[in-house]
Amino acid sequence: MPLKRVCAALLLTAALIAGAAPAAGAGLVPYDTYNYDYWDFIVFTPAAYVPGRSVSGVDLGIGAFQNFQGMCVADDGAVYIADTGNNRIVILEPDLLSVRDVVDSFSWPDGSADGFARPHGVAAADGLMYVADTDNRRVVVLDGRAAVRVIRNPSSELLDANFDFVPLKVAVDYAGRVFVIARNMFQGIMTFDADDNFIGFYGTINVKITLWQRFWRVFSTKEERARQQLFIPTEFTGLDVDPWGFVYASNMDSEGVQAVRRLNPSGEDVIRTGENQNLGGDIELFAASASVYSGPSKIIDVAYRGQGIYSLLDSQRGRIFTYDHEGNLLYIFGGMGHQAGTFRQPTAIGAQENRILALDAFRNEIITFEETRYGALINQAVALRYGGDEALAVEAWREVLLLNENLELANAGIGKAYLTAGDNRTAMRYLKLGMDKSHYAIAFKRYRNEVLKENIGWMLTLLLAAVVAYAGWRSYRRRKRGRAPAGGLL
Repeated sequence: MPLKRVCAALLLTAALIAGAAPAAGAGLVPYDTYNYDYWDFIVFTPAAYVPGRSVSGVDLGIGAFQNFQGMCVADDGAVYIADTGNNRIVILEPDLLSVRDVVDSFSWPDGSADGFARPHGVAAADGLMYVADTDNRRVVVLDGRAAVRVIRNPSSELLDANFDFVPLKVAVDYAGRVFVIARNMFQGIMTFDADDNFIGFYGTINVKITLWQRFWRVFSTKEERARQQLFIPTEFTGLDVDPWGFVYASNMDSEGVQAVRRLNPSGEDVIRTGENQNLGGDIELFAASASVYSGPSKIIDVAYRGQGIYSLLDSQRGRIFTYDHEGNLLYIFGGMGHQAGTFRQPTAIGAQENRILALDAFRNEIITFEETRYGALINQAVALRYGGDEALAVEAWREVLLLNENLELANAGIGKAYLTAGDNRTAMRYLKLGMDKSHYAIAFKRYRNEVLKENIGWMLTLLLAAVVAYAGWRSYRRRKRGRAPAGGLL
């Protein structure tokens, strides 16, 4: 592990053991709110989101939820929940105060009735509902309570003859393509066209084997090789699709470096990783006490929130990590515990404009988080930059700095705005404060060129004068030597 990560891990561990409090302005929240600086040291921050309320099935009058595993938020704000233990899909109104529908049965075109068996995932698009009906080994597409399509038993030469199709998560893009995460399917996300035909794997993640691991496998015994880790592709854990058809897919990452992909229509990962090159949530922690969970984050779900912003859910420590389209970590909140606003067993995440939702399968409750002014300003600044309105973004970042003067992200955001506006000298100052080396290098190069352009006239004149003076001096010396008497000394 790099030295700066070791130091950061020790610092966070010590802070947690000592009960260190968040920075002033964080408010009374039942979890630490922090971020990482350029050196991967912990920097406590004001809270970007605070606990809202918890919603149970009993509160809604539909009976307790049981071990729910999946959730999605439709375009109209309605919340779809895969209530796994109750074999039903619950659809809530955007305010979470009332139930739009409870779908526990449906009918086929021939009039026969059917139901779900432990559904784990749900998606909504174009008025249709897509359900990963896990134990029935199928994906059912419903229009209301009427089944219109079904995906089951896909066949292809790409699949093993004894392949068992067990869908866990499902998502749909604007073209009607269906993306499915299936149990024990390590080759990638299964993709189906609008006619439900299997068309291949999408976004396969191959594990990189180091030179030392290759060397060791060559010279190890058969028994030793059997005990070694299998170098198989990584399994995906969650899905979401943005309006342009890019798929955000979370995955288990044992290195804690990249636990999310942004896959283009060709299945290529085009996500940006930011200055710290870390999209894996928390860095690795040492198990210094029973209250500290060791190892990197275990990202189990992702929610795209618009304007290039997306959030990841960590089942290891119950934290929610939010990034912008450039791969910058914006803020961290959430935690494990017994208090309101903490988790016992987080399973899924969703977003409604200024509110973030998460499922806790142990408590069988929907936990909501509400945006604070600090979080709202960061979201606003990122959205303005994403939309190209740099001038207004600067004003938002300046307000963020009034609440948290140590936030490198805000200084870097202001610097990038000045860089876009062509004020390279001011951009350099803010980018240096923001520890943004890549953009600082661009600003420095442009500023250097500006200086050269502004001063090239007198510099060339001075150089020409120096050349003429030198040539004149050389000519004078030659003439003087030529007039000296024979054998005489100058």
